Amino acid sequence: MKPRISMITLGVRDLAKSITFYEKGLGLPKMESPPEVAFFTLNGSWLGLYGRDALAEDAKQSAEGSGFEGFALAHNLASEAEVDALMQEAQSAGATIVKEAQKVFWGGYSGYFKDPDGHLWEIAHNPFVWVGPQDDPAD
Repeated sequence: MKPRISMITLGVRDLAKSITFYEKGLGLPKMESPPEVAFFTLNGSWLGLYGRDALAEDAKQSAEGSGFEGFALAHNLASEAEVDALMQEAQSAGATIVKEAQKVFWGGYSGYFKDPDGHLWEIAHNPFVWVGPQDDPAD
C-alpha cells in the first residue's frame, strides 16, 4: 500500500500574491502545479492554495466569512530564535502579527500571524517534544 499524504488546502483571494507569500516570503518549496492551484511540499504533507470562491463552490459553501475560523495551522521549529526569525520573515512578506512570539503557559514559545488571506498560523518551539520528522538532527 502506498503511504498516504495529508494535504491542507487554503482558499485564497489572490493566488499570485499568496504564491509569492508562501514561496518567497516563507521559503516553502513550490511543486510543479497547474495554473489554477499551487502545491508546496511540507514534511510529510502538502499545502495547496486554490481560489477561495472556487474552493467554496467545490465544498458547496459560501465564500463569505469573517472572524475566527475555528482553527490555526502550526509550524514548529527547533528553537526560540528560529521562531523569532520566521515571525519576522512572515511579517516582511506581508503577514499581520496577531500575537508576538513569547513564552507560553505550557512551557514553550510561540506567536501567531495571519497570512494575506487571514489564515491563522502559530509559529512555535516545543522544548519538550520534537514535532517533526524522526530523522531530524534536532532529535
